Amino acid sequence: MDKRKSDELIITNTELVFQDNEREKRAAELVIANKELAFQDNEREKRAAELIIANKELAFQNEEKEKRAAELIIANKELLFQNEEKEKRAAELIIANKELAFQNEEKEKRAEELLVANRELKQAEADIRQLNDELEQKVIERTSQLESVNKELESFSYSISHDLRAPIRAINAYTKILSEDYSEKFDTDGLKVFHSIMRNSKKMGELIDDLLAFSKLGRKQVTVSEINMTALVNLVREELLFDDGEIIPEFNMGELPPAKGDQSLIKQVWINLISNAIKYSKYNPKIHIGIGAYKKDSHVVYYIKDNGAGFDMQYYDKLFGVFQRLHSQEEFEGTGIGLAIVQKIVHRHNGTVWAESTLNQGSCFYFSLPAVKTGIKYINPLN
Repeated sequence: MDKRKSDELIITNTELVFQDNEREKRAAELVIANKELAFQDNEREKRAAELIIANKELAFQNEEKEKRAAELIIANKELLFQNEEKEKRAAELIIANKELAFQNEEKEKRAEELLVANRELKQAEADIRQLNDELEQKVIERTSQLESVNKELESFSYSISHDLRAPIRAINAYTKILSEDYSEKFDTDGLKVFHSIMRNSKKMGELIDDLLAFSKLGRKQVTVSEINMTALVNLVREELLFDDGEIIPEFNMGELPPAKGDQSLIKQVWINLISNAIKYSKYNPKIHIGIGAYKKDSHVVYYIKDNGAGFDMQYYDKLFGVFQRLHSQEEFEGTGIGLAIVQKIVHRHNGTVWAESTLNQGSCFYFSLPAVKTGIKYINPLN
């Protein structure tokens, strides 16, 4: 019994030693496990810290991705817009290429036409040279003919001056003798006939004189110089002659700048215009004549304004014609050449002459002449 207990005790002790050893092993393993666990906890804390950093980095990256995504959306829209613009430019380029091709075709056509035109031009130049040669020959022939005509005209003018006017003067003189010496043998109607013959013969002489003066203008050489226009007009006024009982006109003369021209011819212009202004105002109680000038471009425009009978502007085209009259001979005497002479003189000075009028309210005649450069500006007082 004791032996059995002793064996059990030995077994028990042995088992207890074994368990102690196992416990020591477990304890050592537990120490190792704790160390491992502590290491793992440290690693976990490190991973956790890294995870926090990684999460922050991930959040930052997500924000950057969102920004990039937004930028990408904008870029895509911009790219889409650019693609649309490229398509438009491509369409425009296609049209431009077609237009360029058309223009090239047109240029080729124009080039061909230019070649043809050049050939025609060369032919035309040759024709012109031939025509010039022919024209030069014709000019020589015409000049010779003109010289002959001028000689004939001079001869004709001489004939008019002497051969025609002499009979007219004779008719006028003999009629006057008949009227004075044999007046008692004629009745009133006969005397009227004599007076009519004398008036018409006198008018014929005046017509011949004016016609000769008009024809001589075309042959007279124009000598251009600077004209003191104020002095010239004052001279014309001083030379005016008035019969007893005639109304003396009142002149209102403004500043008259100088001009370039032939003084003797321009004097005739003033004589004719002033005489006309006085003549067509003679039925007024007072005669007012305004004379002035103003600058226009490179010319001086002179004018003479009256308060006379005036004329209807619908007959203006007859005003400067030879032997054209807008009033009857009984109302106003004249030959109808005075204004034609004015126009011819002004045109020979490269000027212009014109008129404005209202019937029974007076007229204003204008003529322009090349100005003398003085640096002074003249304002049109009629505006």
